[in-house]
Amino acid sequence: MAGEATRAARKAGGTGAPVQIDTEGLSGALRRGTVKKSVAAIHIGGKLTLLQRKLSNVLLLNAYDTLLSNQVHRIDARTLCLMIGYNSNDIDSLRDALRGLAETVAEWDMLDEKGRQEWGVSALLAHARLRDGVCDYAYSPALAEKLHDPRVFALINLDIQRRFTSGHGLALYENCYRFVRTGSTGWWPLEVFRRLMGVDDSDYYRSFKHLNAKVIKPSVEEVNRSSNIMIEPEFKRMGRSVTELRFLIRENPQLAMLDIDDGQAVRSQPVYERLRGQGVSDRLARQWIAEHGAEDVTAKLDWVATKEGVRSPVGFLRAALDKGWDAAGEGAAPKAVPASEPSAEARAAAEARAAQKAEEEAEIDSRAARRAARVARFGAVAEAARRRNPTQRDADRRLMLSQLDGELEREDFRRNGWESALNARAIFGFWEEMQPGLFEGLPELPPE
Repeated sequence: MAGEATRAARKAGGTGAPVQIDTEGLSGALRRGTVKKSVAAIHIGGKLTLLQRKLSNVLLLNAYDTLLSNQVHRIDARTLCLMIGYNSNDIDSLRDALRGLAETVAEWDMLDEKGRQEWGVSALLAHARLRDGVCDYAYSPALAEKLHDPRVFALINLDIQRRFTSGHGLALYENCYRFVRTGSTGWWPLEVFRRLMGVDDSDYYRSFKHLNAKVIKPSVEEVNRSSNIMIEPEFKRMGRSVTELRFLIRENPQLAMLDIDDGQAVRSQPVYERLRGQGVSDRLARQWIAEHGAEDVTAKLDWVATKEGVRSPVGFLRAALDKGWDAAGEGAAPKAVPASEPSAEARAAAEARAAQKAEEEAEIDSRAARRAARVARFGAVAEAARRRNPTQRDADRRLMLSQLDGELEREDFRRNGWESALNARAIFGFWEEMQPGLFEGLPELPPE
């Protein structure tokens, strides 16, 4: 099953650039962008390929709300392809991945609600079917119960998972992210780690030297490069042999630079639409919702809508949020009354303040647009690089390195490769020349 993602990208045709998902066209759980994965779900998926792991996350996200009440779950096959991260009208790779999930045995070993040890086994999917452009699928009742277990879970961000290009990297991310609040995974015996990575049945990886070189180091590098956390391995030895390892975890400070969290979860809320309808900018709407909460902003919107004689509803809403005005109680705002005609000087000053405010918000929105365009291009570059064979990839990196002038730029490229934010313009120019049309259909990259 290795290489499904690559085959899918080749079959898709076009540039192979990552698909920008229009969340307005999605419904229900798919608009969230994150999926709760119970400890059982994370620990049983080690042997999944990258495409199968991404697919299992999207299927679980789609089914989660009705996991225990519905026996069969449905999703549009085209939407499913987009959510996995490739644009393909060819369903062959999707069929292969679904078949792999149905053929993969899930095993869990955990404590039940009474503290008793529970072991179980099940196929990851009880069935999957593609018919008339729709995928329907089912989980066994026992596995559905474990997948829905709300006691311990991780929120897997689907925007982040699309950035991963290896199954080991995504598996390590999933197993580490649920410990982000504690700062460490705790010590895992090597045999447990091999099972989590799906290499426990390989004699080759029984050698720690091979495990470290081929699984641990590349996976750590990919997690640190592609996700919202940074991890660092530590090893426990007995004599000269490594017997256990753990990962220290912290938030990734580069997350804002790559804008992985693009605010789609906030934009999907009704209160965001109401704010935008009032003329509030995208940035300010998301800021108010984040600072005050959707419920409070909604209440203030409802209250402001009842006021008469308000010349600037947005300004009045800003004051209501900042000063805690409400319909009744302490701190309630005085009744709005029509203001007297302002002087020419006052009007000029107000217009100047409004113009300055508009200019500041336009600059913020422009920076957001630049980040979004950069993210889309970095994704296209990652996909293009992945389709090259190892010899070509080495040659591409050497050629790119030779075109960079400063040692600082070269060092950043050595460390971050094709995701070097410092060399973004140079990287985009390199690939534009290498593969003309690679960035067609992506947002324009505004000038710095």
